[in-house]
Amino acid sequence: MGRQAARREASIERLTEAAARRFVSHGYRATTLEQIAVDAGYTKGLVYFHFRSKTALLLALLDRVERHVVEPVIARVLAAGPSAVDQMVTFLHTQAELGVDRSADVLLLLVISLEFGERDDEVSSRIAEIYEKLHALTERVVRAGQRSGEFRTDVPARELATMIMAVHDGTFLEWHRRKQRLNGRQLVRAMRAIVLDGLAARSQPNVQAGKPSPRSRGGR
Repeated sequence: MGRQAARREASIERLTEAAARRFVSHGYRATTLEQIAVDAGYTKGLVYFHFRSKTALLLALLDRVERHVVEPVIARVLAAGPSAVDQMVTFLHTQAELGVDRSADVLLLLVISLEFGERDDEVSSRIAEIYEKLHALTERVVRAGQRSGEFRTDVPARELATMIMAVHDGTFLEWHRRKQRLNGRQLVRAMRAIVLDGLAARSQPNVQAGKPSPRSRGGR
């Protein structure tokens, strides 16, 4: 790599890191290209040179999230086994590792997905594509576990997979909000326990889908 190309890569890296920090801490709408440039130690003109707009910069960050967070998770889970439980544990622990090693990327996806939740534009579509890959992965693992008898079948796979993603996203948001008060290792253990217990096959579940238990109807 030539010196000029190396300088270009370094400036892009500094700009994207500065943008990610700003978007997570202040939100996309409240962040300006001027602020990103100042945080990175560059001029606004250099931001425009590398990224034609703030939207283009955000889309580049989302591409980075997919490359460094989503694709590694998919690869590891599909290579894990042989059981669906093994694959689910791999999913949870890989996400936990990435939550530490790539915390800015993980948080960026969560925060931006909330900010763009009600919009219909290029960014919202890109976020939906990324999340669809994660939802498809978790649903695939759940369906495999239901077929093998490892996971419960009284709740449809899509809804179970949705709840897994809800627990996952909520865990990382709480970690972000209360990082100084929470033990990361114990938080991951708690997430794993809740997800695996909720997925576990039950021969005689107390509550079937749409049916209250005898106790809830007043029985003993």
